[in-house]
Amino acid sequence: MTESDRYVVATDGACKGNPGPTGWAWVGEDGQWAAGSLPEGTNNIGELLGLLHAIDDHRAVGELVVQADSTYAIDTYRSWMDAHRRRGWKTSAGTPTKNRDILERLISVRDARREAGLADVVLEHVRGHRGHVLNEWADERAVRAAEHAAAGTESAWSSLGGTQPQLDVSAAPAR
Repeated sequence: MTESDRYVVATDGACKGNPGPTGWAWVGEDGQWAAGSLPEGTNNIGELLGLLHAIDDHRAVGELVVQADSTYAIDTYRSWMDAHRRRGWKTSAGTPTKNRDILERLISVRDARREAGLADVVLEHVRGHRGHVLNEWADERAVRAAEHAAAGTESAWSSLGGTQPQLDVSAAPAR
């Protein structure tokens, strides 16, 4: 991809229990994908990690469009993470901000895009489990990762670099 390309990617997170074994994923319009697992986390952590990895893995894409079914992840990226940082990593109620490490990484990848002269990521909300093919694939990958995490293993997989096959995103995954 060149820096002028537009690329659409969907993200999702999954958790077996909340908290519990957690998975995250992103799936691109061309079938590229990545997913990861954490033995212990929350659904919000999975959603934020899906967003983080989608942005970080596509840092040279000129116009990156991220579709997410999580308004929490979208609102966090658009405004909450900067507000938490301004308040010294405290919520508006004065309690410590949850997931600070992930938020700091999100700020870092966002700021790196800006420093490289790239446009800010475009975030689009999509309704989950409503037939949106990329979201269905991201959900499928995140759920698989959460199931893997139930074995107590932290792992990550990706089709980037050819270690895993690309997905056929012309139709939703079989259920």
